[in-house]
Amino acid sequence: MPNNDLLNEKPALTLATARKIIAAAEAEAAKQKWPVVIAVVDDGGHLICLHRLDNAQFASVEIAIQKAKAAVAFKRPTKEWEKMLAEGQHRVLNLPGVLASEGGVPLTWRGQIVGAIGVSGVKPSEDGQVARIGAGILE
Repeated sequence: MPNNDLLNEKPALTLATARKIIAAAEAEAAKQKWPVVIAVVDDGGHLICLHRLDNAQFASVEIAIQKAKAAVAFKRPTKEWEKMLAEGQHRVLNLPGVLASEGGVPLTWRGQIVGAIGVSGVKPSEDGQVARIGAGILE
């Protein structure tokens, strides 16, 4: 008989759900006519799904992935690091994996972080808007 005290149950982000998150984010980007890259990672920061919209700069591929990884690693939106940097707290740049640019948002399901979304390609506030729309489907 297994001892249930040894392991916790935790939800896992599926490819189907990652696709729904990206679809919601992509719809917002298309509505605004923003050429972005959208990345979804699991709770370990591993890429599950990535969409590069037409005319999005290729540099945004890696930036979107890194925004998502930073959001899941630190369990907070990357906008928080951007705020700290703007307030003169430059020490945050010494932390490994920090990406101080809005557009990375943790994905939360029933109070647990299951992954993150990262968006890059337009202004940071616009990247953040697209990311929040995508993350919002889990609420």
